Amino acid sequence: MATRKFISWNVNGLRAVIKKTPSFQEIFDSLDADIFAIQETKLQEGQVTLDLPGYTQTWSYAERKGYSGTAVFSRQEPLQVIREIGSPVADDEGRVCALEFPELWFVDVYTPNSKQGLARLDERMVWDERYRTFLQELAQDKPVITCGDFNVAHEEIDLANPDTNHENAGFSDAERESFTKLLEAGFHDTFREEHPDLAGAYSWWSYRMRARARGIGWRIDYFLVSDNGKGLVKSTAILDSIMGSDHCPVELDIEL
Repeated sequence: MATRKFISWNVNGLRAVIKKTPSFQEIFDSLDADIFAIQETKLQEGQVTLDLPGYTQTWSYAERKGYSGTAVFSRQEPLQVIREIGSPVADDEGRVCALEFPELWFVDVYTPNSKQGLARLDERMVWDERYRTFLQELAQDKPVITCGDFNVAHEEIDLANPDTNHENAGFSDAERESFTKLLEAGFHDTFREEHPDLAGAYSWWSYRMRARARGIGWRIDYFLVSDNGKGLVKSTAILDSIMGSDHCPVELDIEL
């Protein structure tokens, strides 16, 4: 058995994080992950060049420029890659990188935001349903680990101000119920199962009102593991000391 480290991070614009101090490259090197998944890359093919020796780079770009996008950097070369899930909405937005490896499926996702006033909630619900089915289909074959920005705080413990955010994007009843359906479909919120009562554990903070410094955040970045992969989980972490984005990375360690 060997421990494998997986990292997921919404970088909110990779070109910006590359130029910050510490840079994306420095953070990537320091974390020394076996798989490093990112969301909201906000770029097109050829706009950045990353020097990541020993890693296979798998990218999924949105058709719309400067928008969405995901990528996975893996020490192991995938057997196959899926970038679209067959959703009637948002499937051209680079929101998924699904990589098959001999032991498991690794799926990086950037879930659509319901937007202010829940303007995109209906599309979000369509996406959620198709993504849930997609994961269930993969899990019939082998264990599934899915990570990324799911754009929902599931329970009141997962954000600092649940009362004032009720029915705001990311904490509407519909989004929370949809996430519950995903868990009921055979997937486990690895961090919350390890830390069922830990409050104040957040992965996203608004840039406004010094929210991060004041500890006013949301936990919307997850590692979920299918029923048939739950036994692989060793530990989880939220790496909230790492700066560079309005999100921080989250970590899952497994044993294979």
